[in-house]
This record gives sequence, structure tokens and C-alpha cells, in this order.
Amino acid sequence: MADAASRLAALAGELLGTPFPLRIRAWDGSEAGPAGTPTFVVRHRRALRRVLWRPGELGLARAWVAGELDIEGDLYDGLGRLSGLLWEGENTAGSGGKGRPARPAALVGAARDPATRSAVRELIRLTGPGLPLPPSPPPEENRRTRAGRRHSLGRDRKAISHHYDVGNDFYALVLGPSMVYSCAYWSEGADLEQAQWDKLDLVCRKLALRPGMRLLDVGCGWGALVLHAAREYGVHAVGITLSQEQAAYARKWIAEAGLTDRVEIRVQDYREVGDAPFDAISSIGMAEHVGSERYRAYAATLHGLLRPGGRLLNHQISRRPAADEEAYRIDAFIDAYVFPDGELAPLGSTVSRLEEAGFEVRDVEAIREHYALTLRGWVARLEDEWPRALRLVSPGRARVWRLYMAASAIAFEHNDIGVNQVLAVRTGPGGGSGLPLRLREWTG
Repeated sequence: MADAASRLAALAGELLGTPFPLRIRAWDGSEAGPAGTPTFVVRHRRALRRVLWRPGELGLARAWVAGELDIEGDLYDGLGRLSGLLWEGENTAGSGGKGRPARPAALVGAARDPATRSAVRELIRLTGPGLPLPPSPPPEENRRTRAGRRHSLGRDRKAISHHYDVGNDFYALVLGPSMVYSCAYWSEGADLEQAQWDKLDLVCRKLALRPGMRLLDVGCGWGALVLHAAREYGVHAVGITLSQEQAAYARKWIAEAGLTDRVEIRVQDYREVGDAPFDAISSIGMAEHVGSERYRAYAATLHGLLRPGGRLLNHQISRRPAADEEAYRIDAFIDAYVFPDGELAPLGSTVSRLEEAGFEVRDVEAIREHYALTLRGWVARLEDEWPRALRLVSPGRARVWRLYMAASAIAFEHNDIGVNQVLAVRTGPGGGSGLPLRLREWTG
């Protein structure tokens, strides 16, 4: 009988309809496939059982998180070669794909193609003797936020906790001293810290912050933006987050900076803010958690919290529009392991919802390439500090973050997803915006 790697390579080619693009190393030490590529490592046949019982992205993700699958060599090259084969047509954020992963019964019982049935039988044989029972999902998989209505206050708090309350030390390792968990703004020769400082300052300048103004930062993270705005622009800032760990870190950081008289950090939902009006509102990397059903209410709430003439800076990841928007499904891996209930919307939908709420959209800046650079910087920090990361979180959690950030970098580079800063204003009486005739000058 052929070695496991050769059988896997033949099986993958049969199921994919094209030769598998990476070299394969199997649990028995055998190798097969093209030389000179990254190596797709199948460390345990349990990975095949996961794929058999949950074909598609989620089965592969579970095997990756459990350490049963890996890519040796250039991770970006490996994921790039696989992305169009294993994830094309899946429920990806970028494609707005229509498909739902098939259940094993549907895959085995309903498959009519003889070649497909033969491939499934070979996959079952490769899983080992006996009935291939479904392995339990890795403990890092989100299974505790599903109670309650999606995007209710209680469920949102649990979803935010799943993503952010994994340890401030781990985030500091990945993000660096800036503690900014959103797209940086890069210039030639900048490092990650400088690029994040430049992004914070860009937001403040777009909002035209001045001493004495009131700023609300929705989803304030660890407090970097409100601290920057208070220190550099003299504003009075309120930062809100649903993460207890973020709030504790931000309060300590602000106290050490001597800014407690000008910055307040609250564990509070944007729907609970009752001390309007604010002169400016920033929402940086938070709106992805809102959900399409609640986006109109989100936009209307922020509009109501602003004074007439006040500005909103909404910084948000976007996906490509789908031919059938009703068929859009949340990415299976992201939903299970990264951002539970997170949803991406096309840029046009975001602009429309803001306008429906009464905002006038005055500027949109697409900074997609900047996020790819940011993610590569975070991955490099994680890989450089891998032994320490494994002391701070579980191996599975570290593998989640490495895969999620590297795959996201590729998605931004390929224009599967984007990120945009939308500047909007609540116009004053008579329609006055208070904005200059020219917001920025174009070069290149």
C-alpha cells in the first residue's frame, strides 16, 4: 500500500480537481508532492476525521488549532496557494460566499458521482481502523456566546469577552507598546509604532479636535486613541468598551500619564451612553461587531450623540459585495475562533446606513494595503516571541491568532477585503457642515 503522503496527495487532487499545490508530509513521515513549496504537514490522522465530519473551512480550522495541521516554510506563500482551492466558495468574509459546509451524511449519502464516493471511501480508510467518530472541537472554539438574540447586549458582551479578554500581556506581545488593535497608517521607512502613532493622529486631525472638545471613542480598546487625543489635542474624552481587561489596562495607562481629569474609561455599550452631546465621535475597528440587523440603529445612535456640526470618523473593515446579499454567511473560522457574531459589510452599505441616519458623508479613504502591512507586523512579533506567547495563552489560542492574522493579510493584499475611514458630519441648521472646502490634497 502506498505511503500516507502519496495517498493524501492523490486524494486531494481527486477532490479538488487539480494537483495539490503544496508538498505534503504525513504522520508516518512520508512526503509527496511538488518540491520547492511550503510543506503542508498532517501530523495526525485525526485531522482527516475532522474534515470528514465537518468538510470545509471549519474542519480544517479545528485541525489547525489542535496542532494536527501546520504549514512549514513561508506561511504566506502556503496560505496564498491554498486560498483559491480550499476556501473559494466557502463562507468567507471576502467573497460573501453562499455555501454552507456539508454534513457528512449529505457528503456520503447524497454524493452521486462515483469518483466522489470513491474519494470519500479512501478518506475514511485513511482515518484508521474502526468507525471514524467525530473528534471534540478544540477548547478554544467559541461555544458560550450562542445563547440569546444575536447582537443583544448580553450576547455582545460575551462575544467581546471571547475575543479581547485573553490577557493584556498577550496583546502587548502582538501589538507592541502602542496597544492599538486596528490598521496602522504607514509611510516610507516607518516602523509599526510610528505607523500606529500616525494613524491615531490622522483620526484626531480628521475630527478637527481642539482643546476643550468632548470626544467619544466607541470601542476604545486599551485607550490609545483617547490618551493621544487628550495629550496631543487637549480634549476631554470618554472611551467605552465591553472588555473588563481592556478597561482596567486603559485606566491604569491613563492614570500613569496623569490624564484622569480629562479621560474617562467606561465598561459600557454605545447603546447605553446617556451624556450627549459630544463634539466628535470615533469608532475605530468596532462597527464590525454591530451586525447588519443593528447597523441602522448604531448609525442613528451615534448621530443622536453628536452635536450639530459634530464629526464622526468610522474606521471599518469591508468585504466585497455579493451577488445575493441575502446569502451572505459569517466566515466559519472567524465566527468560531476569533470574532463571534462579527459581520462585514460592503462599503456602499455602510455609507448608505450612515446617510439614512442623517449623516452627510464627506470623505472616504481606503487604506487596505496599510492593514496588510500592519498584520504582517503583528505576525512577525508573534513569531519572534512564540515561546513567550505559549506561556501567556494556550498553544491553540496562539495558533488561532497566527492563522487569522496571516490569512487576513493575504485577503487584504488580494483585495478580498478592505478597510475604510469614513468621515461624516451631523450638519447644523441650514445644512452647514463646518468643513473646509478642501479636506486633502491629492498626489501621485
